[in-house]
Amino acid sequence: MKSYSKGSLIQALREIRNTGWIPSARPGNAGGVGNTLEGLLGIEENNLPIPNAAEWELKCQRAGTSSLTTLFHMEPSPRALKFVPRVFLLKYGWRHELAGEKYPENEMSFRQTIHGQSRSDRGFKVVIDRATRRVLVSFDSAVVDPRHVDWLNSVEKRVGLGELNPQPYWGFDDLFHKAGTKLLNCFYIQAEVKREGESEFFYYSKILMLQEFGLDKLLLALEHSNLLVDFDARTGHNHGTKFRLRQDKMPSLYNHAEEII
Repeated sequence: MKSYSKGSLIQALREIRNTGWIPSARPGNAGGVGNTLEGLLGIEENNLPIPNAAEWELKCQRAGTSSLTTLFHMEPSPRALKFVPRVFLLKYGWRHELAGEKYPENEMSFRQTIHGQSRSDRGFKVVIDRATRRVLVSFDSAVVDPRHVDWLNSVEKRVGLGELNPQPYWGFDDLFHKAGTKLLNCFYIQAEVKREGESEFFYYSKILMLQEFGLDKLLLALEHSNLLVDFDARTGHNHGTKFRLRQDKMPSLYNHAEEII
């Protein structure tokens, strides 16, 4: 695996951009943008070998896509409760749409994508509590969409319709450690995409060097719905709780952003 100084990596990225359109190393693969770039750089996945420098992450995305960028996985506290499978799924879950087909007849699902700006159609929301330094998950039965009335009735029977008790949360310090360790500094690269027959090509048109990840900026992104918390669990498997960012919002998480030209 190649080793880079920060300067030599910037130069390599410039050369890749100046090459123009580059065939995908993994045609049809959603992660092809990053895989192709890593192959060109001669590095392992999401591992930038820059000696004597702070940690760096490589984040790639297709330009113009509406897809979200997964920043990290992190289960809520209290972790000993295993809140997602034992509480959300059992007490607030609903019958999986493929129960009795792909999965057993009793397969349950809990899939919610929430943020701090408004509640989901099932009443869930992120609440930033700066006094206790926690990002909380909140539930309000009064705002559940009427089309979920049967589900709401089942929740009332299982656990009642009050606020979550205890409320799952992420401590500010835990979030900063998780996100800051992984995203302290970041090269964020967007690629334009074109297809010619069955072949896919990338042009790495925008390269940003992002430095000094900020917890306050992460919290604002949650409040403004630019950063979302994604729960995805079913009876047979918890796919993990993800923090996912909207397109083009990566620079907003950092104190310094510089475009490499």
